[in-house]
Amino acid sequence: MTSAADTPAAIRVVAAVIRHGDGILACRRRPGISSAGLWEFPGGKVEPGETPEVALAREIREELGIDIRIVTLIDRSTTALDSGRLIDLACYEARAETLPTQSLDHDELRWLLPQGLGSLAWAAPDLPTVAILSAPPQPPEAAPKP
Repeated sequence: MTSAADTPAAIRVVAAVIRHGDGILACRRRPGISSAGLWEFPGGKVEPGETPEVALAREIREELGIDIRIVTLIDRSTTALDSGRLIDLACYEARAETLPTQSLDHDELRWLLPQGLGSLAWAAPDLPTVAILSAPPQPPEAAPKP
């Protein structure tokens, strides 16, 4: 039997789904870091004492050298990695005044239409958000007839 004390605490992480026109920014993790070669939405760890929104703005400024405006939470999911670590990832839609041209943690930045997101090899924690963003729009439900 496993007790709560034996369960590792999830690492709190935030990521930005940055939109420009119809495109969404995808970033490929550079060689030499964990999950190298996999795609992700940019972001990073929430430090003690930070709110997720403050952490995300800081991480994007550090990683991409741009400022963002957070719009809304898209998804928050916890993913168990093969290593046994748990990642609690909150992905937020964000807008940027200037577009990133480089990244400290990534070797490629790519703008994709939502339906093209599934063509990349994504890091496991980002997959729930990729599924949400790439799902075809649902028609509004018809009002019930009296």
